[in-house]
Amino acid sequence: MPRAKRSKVVSLTKVKSKGREGRAEVMREVEEAASTYDYVWVFSVHNMRNQYLKTVRNDFKTSRFFFGSNRVIAKALGKDPESEIRPNMHKIGNALVGEVGLLFTNESPDAVKKAFGSFEADDYPRSGTIATYKVVVSSGEVVRGYTKETFPNNMEPELRELGMPTLLQNGKITISSDYVICEDGDKLTPNQCRLLKHFWEKMAVFKINLICHLNRNGDFVQLVENGSADSDSDSDNDKEMK
Repeated sequence: MPRAKRSKVVSLTKVKSKGREGRAEVMREVEEAASTYDYVWVFSVHNMRNQYLKTVRNDFKTSRFFFGSNRVIAKALGKDPESEIRPNMHKIGNALVGEVGLLFTNESPDAVKKAFGSFEADDYPRSGTIATYKVVVSSGEVVRGYTKETFPNNMEPELRELGMPTLLQNGKITISSDYVICEDGDKLTPNQCRLLKHFWEKMAVFKINLICHLNRNGDFVQLVENGSADSDSDSDNDKEMK
């Protein structure tokens, strides 16, 4: 006879007792969601921001999101055909690579693709982000934005501390020559990120990429190959997003 699919909670044996209860709870919640919803999706996040992910989640109030330890979640789903909790669920577990999350839902694939694909949000980059374009501050009075708004003169010491060769002349912040904050392709430093924020350059784009999904019948659909996730992240803890 073929080996029956397990339905019991998986016990964790190689974690410290302090974290065992929390990880076991995550596993119970994942198993419960897997038995409740028709579809499970794996998604990755580019330029992770919790506030934007919560905005997307509002479109799926009856669904469940999990974003946390890939190892713990994969163990709950099953790592192979013998231990998986639903047909082909181990393929979902194998797709948990890098900074990814799970969506359990009864919404149709078309509805999920529409909701996730249509949402993007601009934000300020963080240290380590790769610059997507060159930013140059022109010589003369230092201004920012399309409206060419000037800086208050009490900002001059901070701009100078961040590397800009600024001078305060007649109450105005000036530079004697063009100053390059970043080049396209630069790996941004903390100082560059602070300057980009001062100059209102929202270079980072939050977006969600759908990787694969599985329905209750065991039909697995791979949409894209998963790679390593963006390191610009708000969170790396084991959790369900509630």
